This record gives sequence, C-alpha cells and structure tokens, in this order.
Amino acid sequence: MNTTTQTTDAFDVIVLGEILLEMATDAPFGHGVPAQLGVSGDALNVAAAAAAAGARVGLVAVLTDDELGAAITDRVRDLGISTELLRYRPGQQGVYLVHSDPEGQREFSYARTGSVGSTLSPADLDTKILAAAGAVIASGIACAISPTASAAVFAAAEAAQRFVYDPNYRPRLTGSEEAAATLTELAARSFLVTPSFPGETRTLLGTHTPYDAARALLSAGTELVAVTCGASGVHLQDDTSSWWIDAVPAPVVVDQTGAGDALVGTLTARLVLGDSFQDAAGFAAAAASLVVGGQGGTGLVPAFEQTLAHARTYTGGEQSSHA
Repeated sequence: MNTTTQTTDAFDVIVLGEILLEMATDAPFGHGVPAQLGVSGDALNVAAAAAAAGARVGLVAVLTDDELGAAITDRVRDLGISTELLRYRPGQQGVYLVHSDPEGQREFSYARTGSVGSTLSPADLDTKILAAAGAVIASGIACAISPTASAAVFAAAEAAQRFVYDPNYRPRLTGSEEAAATLTELAARSFLVTPSFPGETRTLLGTHTPYDAARALLSAGTELVAVTCGASGVHLQDDTSSWWIDAVPAPVVVDQTGAGDALVGTLTARLVLGDSFQDAAGFAAAAASLVVGGQGGTGLVPAFEQTLAHARTYTGGEQSSHA
C-alpha cells in the first residue's frame, strides 16, 4: 500500500475517525436509482476542510487492505491530506447512502456495523505525533462506533496539546446518557468543543440557550466553545467574553452533508494557523456555506482563497488572515 510519508514537520491538525464510502442519489432510494460513488465520513470531511484552510493535516483511520482501501487512500491524498497515519487491515468497508432533495434536506441509510473503520484502537495511534500536532480533532461518532474507537479518542485527548471535540450526536449509534457522559468527560480535556443548538445542547447538556450551553462546557474545563446554531450563525464563548458570528448565505444549496464538518475543520485550522477566534469562525461559516453547493461530504471543498473572498463579501472586507 502506497502512503505519503512526511515526518519532517509536525502536523497542524490531526483528525481521528472513520472513513465511509458514500452513495449519493438525486432520487429517493430504490431499485435502479443511479448513485454517485464518493468518499466521506465526518473525519474525512473535517480533515479536507482543515487542509483546504491551509493546515498540514494528518488523518488517523483504518481502511481495508485491498483495492478499495487503495482507492480511498488516493482520494484522501487528492484532498491534500497526508496518508502517513492511515492504517490497513482485513475487513469490510463502511458505507452509507444519502439522498438530498433540491432544498438540501437529506435521507441516510448506513451499513457500518463491524466495519474495518470501527476497529480503530489506541494501538493505531502514535502519541508522539499527536502530541506534536497543533490540534487533534475527534467526534462523538468515533466514540460511538465501538469501544476500541472510543478508547482511541480518549487516548488522543490525553496526548494532544489542544484537543477539539465535536459531539456529533447520532441516536442511531448511542444513547443520550452515554453521549452526555462522554461529552462531559472530554470537555475537561478539550481546547475547543463545538455542540449544535438546540438538538445537542438540550439533549446532552440540558441547557436551553447557546450561552448556557457554552457556560456549562466552560465550567467543565473547555477553553473555547463554538455553539453552531444552524442557519442563524455561531455563538462563540471563552471564559471572559462571547461573540456572535452570523451565518454566511450559501450561493447555492445542493446537499447539506459536510457543512458542520467544514465548519469544525476550518475553525480549528485557522486557530492553529494564528487567526483570532472571531476571524477563524467567520472563515469557518463561509466555508460551510460553500460546501453545501456540492453533492456529498467532499463533493465541493473550497480553497481558502475562495472561502476568504466569500467571507469578505459579507463582512465588508474586515476579516484578516495569517495565511
């Protein structure tokens, strides 16, 4: 298996999680419905966004040790992500089907139980590489797909100098009590947490406003919180201040898959690269509004120049970048 080997410099961002094959359709699922094959999964979507935002990115995931794994590796590389941290072994590749209507709403069907990606474990981690990275990102999905993958997330959180956690709560994968306990425990180890309002904040934190959700996470030990509020915007908070970032209008909406992942990846990358919390979040909101114009999780990954121009269109050119 060919991989990209780049060990001379530390990664800006490392992402942990499961890569999935994506079968995207324009019509409801059914026999004979054409589908477009893609490669996605929240970890890959986040990593792609971080790389597009200018970060040097590594991805920790397990793939099948066959032609399919090789094809997925090629896609990872094409997205500007290092393949150095990928692992390979026998198993079944996880798959999901997604149907998006013209308004961008989605219908999902997953075949991931027992996938090779869910065999991720602490043994797949190089803690020295994780510790040297600018930030390490993982999500609640990785914590929910298997006990070993959850253990890998917690090990990565312990090793990272800055750990970023996206709750990404999926009731099909885990119960609310378990997800809430995981969030509370990882919040104490996190540099940044990115819950969504109102679904995750109410279900996992028992709070009813973005401000209260952020305060609960800060009290648990998180340094920064970005509460995503859908089409409204993002509430940012640290221990002393809070800010509101308006959502950036999408030029076109084809498929909302990956929008939240793009926000997390872009926000983390720009923070590591030196942007302020507010500027990084503004770029993240702009990136998220662009990715919905493509089909699938990585169907459209805007270059940072596109994101920067799009952000400036809605901020009067006030945002600056350290790139």
